[in-house]
Amino acid sequence: MKPVVHRKQKSQLRELVETIVSAVLIAAFIMIFIARAYTVNGDSMLPTLHHGERLLVDKISYRFIEPSRGEIIVFKNPSNPSEQFVKRVIGLPGDKVAISQGVVYINDQPIEEDYILAPPRIGFAPQIVPEGTYFVLGDNRNNSEDSRFSRVGFLPKELIIGRAIWRYWPLSKISLMPRPAVFTTTDF
Repeated sequence: MKPVVHRKQKSQLRELVETIVSAVLIAAFIMIFIARAYTVNGDSMLPTLHHGERLLVDKISYRFIEPSRGEIIVFKNPSNPSEQFVKRVIGLPGDKVAISQGVVYINDQPIEEDYILAPPRIGFAPQIVPEGTYFVLGDNRNNSEDSRFSRVGFLPKELIIGRAIWRYWPLSKISLMPRPAVFTTTDF
């Protein structure tokens, strides 16, 4: 006959505390390393994203792969890292980027941008995107602080927080954040 072992049962309060602590630790791990919610602030990404919309930002994939043209990213402003911006990747390291007469050029090829609010009024002299940096623009080209301006300039990869993968608010606009067709069908 086996001896009977009496195990002390945990109190309900202790179980509740353990559950809450576990949930907080799991949420913190996810927010620090995997994904994070982000609220769009401002109109620089109109018509694609509107002020107050909420995004899920993937923080892990850029540890293994490089950003791609057309992806929407969240990053720390190079001139004030406490600010976070959301923009679209246009130029990759080594690309020649220019904006002339309202048209964006990558490696001397014009981009047909059907996703922007209006053609940019401010140009950008042809420049090569330095290694380890990216050229980013807002979709609302005439109301966007982006790589055309010295406060942002060419964006160092280490300031990229992650890529927007999903808009989850408002509920009527839930959607994935795909790259525009011009970036998936054109070889620059």
